[in-house]
Amino acid sequence: MANENLVKIPAGHGKATRLTAGQQVKLINTYGTQVVDTWALNAYELHEYMSMESSRVWNKRLNPKVGDVLVTNRRRPILTIVEDTTPGIHDTFMAACDRYRYELLGFKEYHRNCQDNMFEGLLELGVTPPFPIAASFNVFMNIPVLEDRNSVDFRPTECEPGQYITFRAEMDCYVAFSACPQDVLPIHGVGGAPPKDAHFEVLD
Repeated sequence: MANENLVKIPAGHGKATRLTAGQQVKLINTYGTQVVDTWALNAYELHEYMSMESSRVWNKRLNPKVGDVLVTNRRRPILTIVEDTTPGIHDTFMAACDRYRYELLGFKEYHRNCQDNMFEGLLELGVTPPFPIAASFNVFMNIPVLEDRNSVDFRPTECEPGQYITFRAEMDCYVAFSACPQDVLPIHGVGGAPPKDAHFEVLD
C-alpha cells in the first residue's frame, strides 16, 4: 500500500475521519476477507447519526447498492454509495459486536469489539459519541436471508483483495470504521478466521 493518503484501520481496531459535505471516502478491503462496521454522525449534532432502520425504509431494500442514500435517525441524507467494486454483499441487520456479545460467546476476559472500536476511532479525533450506536452499516459482511425468508446465516465475506466501496458525504459528518475483531463466527472465514487490516482514503 504505497499511497501515502491511505489510512490503516488496524485489524480488530477502529479509526475515524471527518468529512465535509461533498467529500468522498473510499473504504478498501485490503486483504479481501475483512468486515468493516461503519457509522456516520452529524458533525454538529452527534445525536443525529446514520440509521439502518431508516435507510432500509428510504431505499426499500435490505442491502443498499450504488446510488442509494443512507439516511439519519432524522431521515436526512448523510452518506451516498457512489462506487462499489465488491460483489455488493453488505449487511444492515446485525448489531455491531460489543463486550456483552463476546461474554455470551464464552469469553471470560475482555475481547475487542466494534462498539468500543467506534469510540476508539472517534476519541482519537477528540469526539465523544453521546451513547453507543448498535446498528452499524456492516460493510462487506455476508448475512444472507435464507429460503424460509425468516432466518439468516453468518457466512464469510465474498470480497476479493483490494475491492472497495466509496461513500459521498451529504452533510458534514464524522465517519467511524471498525475492522471487526470477530474471530469466533465465520464472517472472516470458515471456523472463525482472525481479523485483518483494512484501509480508507479521503477523496477531495
